[in-house]
Amino acid sequence: MNWEQLLSLRRAGDKEQRLRKDQNETRLGFEVDFDRIVFSSSFRSLQDKTQVIPLSQTDFVHTRLTHSMEVSVVGRSLGRIVGQKIIEKYPNLKNLGYTFNDFGAIVAAAALSHDIGNPPFGHSGEKAIGEYFKSGKGLQFKENLTAKEWQDFIDFEGNANGFKILTEGNHGTTSGLRLSYATLGAFMKYPKESLPKKPTPHIVDKKFGFFQGEKDFFKEVASDLGLKPMRTGEDIAFNRHPLSFLVEAADDICYTIIDFEDGINLGLIEEEFALEYLIKLVKNTIDTKKYHTLKTKTDRVSYLRALAIGTLINEAADVFLKNEAAILSGDYGIALLDKCAYEAQINDIIQISIAKIYNSQTVVEKEVAGYKIIADLLDVFINAVNNKYTNNASNYDKLIFKLLPDNCINDRASLYQRIMMVCGHVASMSDSYAILTHKKINGFMM
Repeated sequence: MNWEQLLSLRRAGDKEQRLRKDQNETRLGFEVDFDRIVFSSSFRSLQDKTQVIPLSQTDFVHTRLTHSMEVSVVGRSLGRIVGQKIIEKYPNLKNLGYTFNDFGAIVAAAALSHDIGNPPFGHSGEKAIGEYFKSGKGLQFKENLTAKEWQDFIDFEGNANGFKILTEGNHGTTSGLRLSYATLGAFMKYPKESLPKKPTPHIVDKKFGFFQGEKDFFKEVASDLGLKPMRTGEDIAFNRHPLSFLVEAADDICYTIIDFEDGINLGLIEEEFALEYLIKLVKNTIDTKKYHTLKTKTDRVSYLRALAIGTLINEAADVFLKNEAAILSGDYGIALLDKCAYEAQINDIIQISIAKIYNSQTVVEKEVAGYKIIADLLDVFINAVNNKYTNNASNYDKLIFKLLPDNCINDRASLYQRIMMVCGHVASMSDSYAILTHKKINGFMM
């Protein structure tokens, strides 16, 4: 893989190549990507989607929106640090008009959208959709779908749904953001389809990044970027766009440190843990005199958090630059933070967060409710859509069908398309809207 091709400014439908030296510096294409994401309805819905604590009533717990913004900020810093070194190493990029800020802009935009496809109720929302098909009422559709179509549903993946949201307007529907291929490549952490499932321990095979409906367009993007194929034949898989490693690192840094901070501020983790675990990350940068002048727990933890994030940004950038050649050749197959000097400290923090936050009673209770809500919504909407398609819709089905947004009401030719449309609609709901809709279909007047 080569950087000139990887930094493609092309967008879906372009007839001519977009050259970096011809870009308007006040409205750079990669920055347009960021703006389009910010103004999209899918991004706005993240303000009411769970990051860690579902439906929290406190004012300092992160939602998917605030998390995504923070990941974007960290990603921009990572991109600029790496970009500065890449531009120095490959002077031809500078001759073509590229700057280190381009790298920051691409990573920032991709990071901003990294959770845009996640369903309500956190990662349990993905699992709830999968369980509906794997062991719930959706099991009835298995025999009428291909193996890969079925796998798309039983392992419903927020990353693949995100790629669908960002690109669906490119193949016949009414929306889609027409982002640059460089940003789409950086967004794609798992450039493979749902089958085969985890055939290797390579990072690409951990999950999957696109549904069958987006397969052809993904291949177009991968070809334009010059992504290196991992497998040949019927099963599509490519090595990552190098900048996707930075997007992943930004996400890993933020959820590791900031989820931990949320747990402390909520009282789920004792403040002593903050000093014990975070000090290992900040011992070379902490100003102990300043730390001891901070009067509140929130301020003390915030100070440690900021230093810890700075430490991990520099570490992730260093790991990337040391392994840049292997990344470009497709010979690097793990996350950046899995090979960093602070791997043990990061794992310690994650284990505490799992025990104290992710498995807390509050989180578990609301995830259980989310499973029921999502299963009921899928069942009602899928029945209504399928019954309308076969001209067997009851009056109730017709009413339910009217609850769907305009971009979902067109008849879909295949069962896969109809079911995926419903899954996409349910996944697009905010936590509160999913609860409200569930109450309505169960007869509770508002």
